[in-house]
Amino acid sequence: MSEPTLSETKRVTDEEALLLHSSGRPGKLEITPTKPLTTQRDLALAYSPGVAVPCLRIAEDPSLAYDYTAKGNIVAIISNGTAVLGLGDLGALAGKPVMEGKAVLFKRFADVDGIDLEVDTKNVDEFVNCVRFLGPSFGGINLEDIKAPDCFIIEERLRELLDIPVFHDDQHGTAIIAAAGLINACDITGRNIKDVTMVVNGAGAAGIACAELFCTMGVPRGNIILCDTKGVVYRGRTEGMNQWKSSFAVDTDKRTLEEAVAGSDVFVGLSAKGAMTQEMVKSMAAKPIIFALANPDPEITPEEVKAVRADAIVATGRSDYPNQVNNVLGFPYLFRGALDVRATTINEAMKVAAAKALAALAREDVPDEVDAAYSGRRLRYGADYIIPVPFDPRLIVTVPAAVAQAAMESGVARKPIVDISGYRHSLRTRLDPTADSLELILEKVRANPRRVVFAEGEEERTIRAAMAFRSGGYGTPVLIGREEVIKEQLVAMGQPNVQFEIHNARLSDANRRYSDHLYRRLQRKGALLRDCQRMVNQDRNVFAACMVAQGDAHAMVTGLTRSFGVAFEEIRRVIDPKANEPVFGLHVFVTRNRTVFIADTTVHVRPNGATLADIAIGAAAKARQMGHEPRVALLSFSNFGQTPHPNTDPLREAAAILDNRRVDFEYDGEMSADVALDYALMKRVYPFSRLSGPANVLIMPGLHSANISAKLLNKMAGGQMIGPLLIGLDKPAQIVSMGSSVNDIVTAAALAAHDSLPW
Repeated sequence: MSEPTLSETKRVTDEEALLLHSSGRPGKLEITPTKPLTTQRDLALAYSPGVAVPCLRIAEDPSLAYDYTAKGNIVAIISNGTAVLGLGDLGALAGKPVMEGKAVLFKRFADVDGIDLEVDTKNVDEFVNCVRFLGPSFGGINLEDIKAPDCFIIEERLRELLDIPVFHDDQHGTAIIAAAGLINACDITGRNIKDVTMVVNGAGAAGIACAELFCTMGVPRGNIILCDTKGVVYRGRTEGMNQWKSSFAVDTDKRTLEEAVAGSDVFVGLSAKGAMTQEMVKSMAAKPIIFALANPDPEITPEEVKAVRADAIVATGRSDYPNQVNNVLGFPYLFRGALDVRATTINEAMKVAAAKALAALAREDVPDEVDAAYSGRRLRYGADYIIPVPFDPRLIVTVPAAVAQAAMESGVARKPIVDISGYRHSLRTRLDPTADSLELILEKVRANPRRVVFAEGEEERTIRAAMAFRSGGYGTPVLIGREEVIKEQLVAMGQPNVQFEIHNARLSDANRRYSDHLYRRLQRKGALLRDCQRMVNQDRNVFAACMVAQGDAHAMVTGLTRSFGVAFEEIRRVIDPKANEPVFGLHVFVTRNRTVFIADTTVHVRPNGATLADIAIGAAAKARQMGHEPRVALLSFSNFGQTPHPNTDPLREAAAILDNRRVDFEYDGEMSADVALDYALMKRVYPFSRLSGPANVLIMPGLHSANISAKLLNKMAGGQMIGPLLIGLDKPAQIVSMGSSVNDIVTAAALAAHDSLPW
């Protein structure tokens, strides 16, 4: 329903969550300027005196604030903390981590800037009066975690007072996703939505909003029975009533949930664990539709439903079941569309459009990368797939475009979009696909868990990473080390009861088999049998690589305690490259709106032209796997023969080899880095370049330039570095940097696991 809780996912520990929120700069947000502020002239333009000019223009025409400020892309996320997730009234300050998290989701999924504001009052008048005067700062307001019925009053009054969208996600976000699921569930079961009979259990913000939107979608109000903790909301009831419940009061002699559910087509639960029983499920109509949306534990689990009604369609708020009603499918994209047409409000037409767009998307053929990621489930339209999954890359185009169109058609758009096709294209390119593709890779591993060896098993960071790997659902971590040392570390970490599969290289029963394997490989390279025995007994990287090579594990990860070169050499004693492919290192640098792949950063000191061409092909393939259409630049200090030099010859040779191979990606070079990354400069000075946009795969002329560039970017630029990814080995292994965090190690282990999957 809303964002998953710790108890729901069971993928992180309390300690891990606290560490993430407190490490480095506390919290999850920072302000980053979008204009250069390097020189005095930059400051003069951005601030005084230059800033006076847009101020005067906005004073003359307030609508120009959308042109000269960030107002049009900023949403305020505002709460008083009276209903924080499923935790209750924690207060404004304790709700701040959730509001920051909401801002992160806005940015991550729809490139909307969110600013969290925690208002420390439970008084409705005070809250409204505070927020109304903040309106000029924002393009929209997302109300969050406010208890019912206050949330109804606050939203209604702010919508009247402000000329920007005001949206309470706990109400309408849940309703939109549930409505999308209802559309498809009715279609699959052969029902007309205008004829269904429904029970909504839970008369809080989400329950009332769902019932209201269902009515807008076509469900007759008289066909909905609303229930709360006191039973059926019937006409004439006085106990525990308010005006919002009263609007759903019906003439009925039914008084309990059990009585209401009997014979109904649809049950929608927004209440509490256990509210729905198997006996109630049995009493429902044929092909019942059951949305058990209580979080973290649903009113009834899908297993319990299927045990008594195989014909049922079930949705929950949980990510570990099919048909997750997850608000992240709605609010980022709803605001994206509303902001892009400068809507004055988010009306019913826009909410209906979002629901219908989501429903339609679920009926379309699922892209290969999404289907592969969720291969543990069959993502085909049907009873177990009525709602799109959160990391479907089509959401950013489908939902905002539908919302924007509805805003224009309903007359609330102040800046209508003339070219809707062009708008859809701009949405498609707005987000960098790396994050989605990485998550899809991780989802594929979760669907196909693997055994991964953590070679440096005695290190605290390695142990924490192994715990996170397992709790993340990626598979079974295997630690290499002395059992007593690892257990001492676990005690010191406060985790004495955690159990791992541990292999002591010196004492393992597999030593003879591994030594024989290694001896067969190295006997003609000067190694004696006792040398191989010593390496297996004493070198954890060799032992781990032998486990992978001999099929005792699927992949390995190492690097925390040794330099890349040393770890790589130890692994290569055991594992060969793939046939006719080079082994190389690839760093992936991800910024807010661009991803760049840099190769080779770890292996080849001075590659020749043929090797550079092979690296280009391998790097382009990895870029494509991660969601990017590769545009490869062969980098040098020279542009297209401008400065002839022996050092540029391998790059020109590589380009010629790629010409002969007729590869299926764009490439060009040799060229300098500024030309490769600045497309306007490239086309102005070198209009003959074959690239159709800025390069996103940079092939470096040597290890020195590649490694230095990657490490400079990692330490000085404002982005995220993934890698180095070790590409080209016949068996999967990844080597992290010595300063890697727990999260870096987990990501590397998961990527190694992914490499072990059949393609």
